[in-house]
Amino acid sequence: LDWSERHATRAAQKIPENWEELCKHSFLRLAYTIKEEDIPSALYINSDQTQVVYAQGSQLTWAKTGAKQISTVGNDEKRAFTIMVSISNNGTVLPLQAIYQGYSKGSRPSQSAPNYENCISAGFQFEHSNTKTYWSTHTTMHSLVDNIIAPYFEQKKQELGLPQMQKTIWQIDVWSVHRSEEFQSWMKIHHPTIGLHYVPGGCT
Repeated sequence: LDWSERHATRAAQKIPENWEELCKHSFLRLAYTIKEEDIPSALYINSDQTQVVYAQGSQLTWAKTGAKQISTVGNDEKRAFTIMVSISNNGTVLPLQAIYQGYSKGSRPSQSAPNYENCISAGFQFEHSNTKTYWSTHTTMHSLVDNIIAPYFEQKKQELGLPQMQKTIWQIDVWSVHRSEEFQSWMKIHHPTIGLHYVPGGCT
């Protein structure tokens, strides 16, 4: 049949032409903040969203050798939720936040689900988006900061013998909610010691 094992085709992420310059400037801003504010490794957190598909399709199939467009079953599966992963620069993994599409607690995992209590005990946060999508919103971001990011910083400051006014760094991507004036203003009012740093667009 002249078939061979092939990967499914898809559009590649576009990297900015000046990505080196953008990343260099981002690095220098971080280095300056760390030096000037005497920020220890444990007080620098990076968070990122990732999509988790419920029924992940395979990226491999058999197709005609030389074919340019390859389709696989399940690649168009859209049912998913968002996981917000956070890790500090010293290697500490913070509790996960999971965001589900929907308008009520019924959109979240059931309390009778296997290992639900273990997740809650570990500090995981299960949130419904209150929208038609499963992406982060201002409400879910406020919850993330109030219940995961800020408590971690406060605990680490106590462990390190640092004052509560010690500055910290939280690095996130340029998702529209993250860089909005509304969210930045909320952070300055409610969490003034947490400094926001953004990964340049297209460079995550």
